[in-house]
Amino acid sequence: MKNSKLLERQVIDIIQEKYDEIFSAEKKVADFVLENPHKTVESNVSELAKLSGVSDATIVRMCRHIGYSGYYQFRITLARDIGKMQYTESDISESSGAVERLFLSYAENLIAIGKGIDEETMWNCVNLLKNCNVAHVIASGNTNVLSQYMDFRLGRLGIKSSFGASVEYYMNHINLAEPEDIVIAISKSGSSKPVLLGMELAKDKGLKCIAITSYAQSPISELADYVLLSQGNDLSFNYYKDYAQTNMLAVIDALLNFVTNIELIKSKQADKPEIILSEYKV
Repeated sequence: MKNSKLLERQVIDIIQEKYDEIFSAEKKVADFVLENPHKTVESNVSELAKLSGVSDATIVRMCRHIGYSGYYQFRITLARDIGKMQYTESDISESSGAVERLFLSYAENLIAIGKGIDEETMWNCVNLLKNCNVAHVIASGNTNVLSQYMDFRLGRLGIKSSFGASVEYYMNHINLAEPEDIVIAISKSGSSKPVLLGMELAKDKGLKCIAITSYAQSPISELADYVLLSQGNDLSFNYYKDYAQTNMLAVIDALLNFVTNIELIKSKQADKPEIILSEYKV
């Protein structure tokens, strides 16, 4: 924000102070937030737009008009204000069996993700990958490491792919894409603007897009042809937990497992680099 001191103030106070200065559509958002601050914190931008009866763009405009850089900054500041301490919600102890219980919770969460993924959607994504010319994997921020991981794995499976360490790189790849190429967009929030830019360019070129995200209601989900959801049991907003990539990685690995084709690996000699590099391992 232009005025960093604004971050030290309560979001509700700022909304009330700026209320008469915002547009009528934005007031619908403000009214909902004032009446439902806890529900607001648990909603992403598309979900809040639906609850308020406005567009995603109106949500962002309202946040900017009252001084925030966007909805995410508005959301985490409101979470702080209502006492949702993001870093104290997990009861971590050294009690007997704590490690096993933690891994059990991981397992239960992955099972929930598997139950939530539509099988027909998964097989459509598998077929797209098996038959594409090049798969362009795009992501942004701390999720970018997953695009690099997926790009490497696809190469080992005999599927041509690309990834970009920045939006400038993957926009180049997509801009030069051929008709049989596809785009795989990875975004936990489903609202990453750099990823949206890549998808919009892909759609302009007529490319099919697969989205891997935690939110069915999100700008990226709406733009995608197929959506693989990585949301498990934990629906509560917690930006510290959001740093973890376990759920997204599980969905990626599941997709790659179904894509694996031994005959393609053999015909492409996709495992040749591993053989060449084997001398570097003890």
